[in-house]
Amino acid sequence: MSESGEGRASVIIVSRGRPDELRRNLPAFRFQTHRNFELILVADPAGLEAARALNLSHRMKLVEFDEANISQARNLGLAEAAAPLVAFIDDDATPEPPWLSRLLAPFDAPEVNASTGFVRGRNGISFQWQGVATDETGADIALDVNESETTLLPSARCVKTHGTNCAFRRESLARIGGFDPAFRFFLDETDVTHRLAPTGGKTAIVPLAQVHHGFAANATRRANRAPTDLAPIGRSAALFLRRHCPEDRRDPALVALREGQKERLALHRNERRLNAEDEPALLASLEAGISEGLSAPLSDPPPFGPSQTPFLPFSEGPGPTRHELRGCTFFGYRKALARARADAASGDTVITLLRLSRTTRFHASRFDPAGLWIQRGGLFGRSERTEPVFRFWRRTARLAREGARIACFRSPES
Repeated sequence: MSESGEGRASVIIVSRGRPDELRRNLPAFRFQTHRNFELILVADPAGLEAARALNLSHRMKLVEFDEANISQARNLGLAEAAAPLVAFIDDDATPEPPWLSRLLAPFDAPEVNASTGFVRGRNGISFQWQGVATDETGADIALDVNESETTLLPSARCVKTHGTNCAFRRESLARIGGFDPAFRFFLDETDVTHRLAPTGGKTAIVPLAQVHHGFAANATRRANRAPTDLAPIGRSAALFLRRHCPEDRRDPALVALREGQKERLALHRNERRLNAEDEPALLASLEAGISEGLSAPLSDPPPFGPSQTPFLPFSEGPGPTRHELRGCTFFGYRKALARARADAASGDTVITLLRLSRTTRFHASRFDPAGLWIQRGGLFGRSERTEPVFRFWRRTARLAREGARIACFRSPES
């Protein structure tokens, strides 16, 4: 994609109560291969202070907002966005270096209004989200898409633009009023998808535009993903059904919602993340949320005007041009890490440090804020979870195999 005109993008991050996640993930934007973007952080005071402490704030637009309403926060970022394309990513998500370049590439086609990528989970390897559409009840519908090529689908298919990995034409999003603040949390991006559907155009699914999503704790869930309050889910589900679902399907959809949340709680209870005593209060909060959503005011949000602030480029200098995989042993890790951190400081090379122990330990990957990716696991252990628990490898062959697996979504050259 061209680095001018349509290539300009505004990347919007919303954060509340998670300054540690910002400290971990904001440095990753220095290593984006696409350089023509501005970074807009909408955050509470602690989050803004974290950005300032990283010495990045002079390269960012900072917006203070400290309310539990992700839609309103995203709209505040959208109001500041001075580029023709806007991308969204969560504060607990780390973008791969080619993420933005690949997420924006489909917009070279004028009929594309939105794009979304694949999301890896907290281990940095397993997929959390791939290609998904949603129906008029908000339920997910898995899509069978090529995992290495972009797929274009009509907007009427209501492809789910994952809030932690999506982009839109600002004009298209602004015309429908952005995100509806009535959806404080849950189904917020799905509501946008369904309101965009009648406007025509296409949505791109870009599998190799990837982020790692940590699912950090927030106001409604613990760090182990166990819920602490189901009211926002009930409220948003009821609002969504009122706006998008035929009346004769609403009651069955609410029954399905209740059953789905009961199954979710049972899963957490079986994993000992919740106690049986927690469930009545959680289910009561779900019912309270549904009741509120069925009676709350609901109207289409008004359109947005153009940004009143100039474009503020985040990137300084050229981005990375190549990827380098480095292997190290368990005992040589500290020395290898120090060297990799020093080499990553230049910003011209994406470095992955693969620490292999002679075990069957499962692999996990994470971003180091110094500017490199660290993958740890056993020489004989699996990385992708569909693989055997044990497989014999020679060290050189394992390094080559992991290097090929990683390069397709991390290397600037791929």
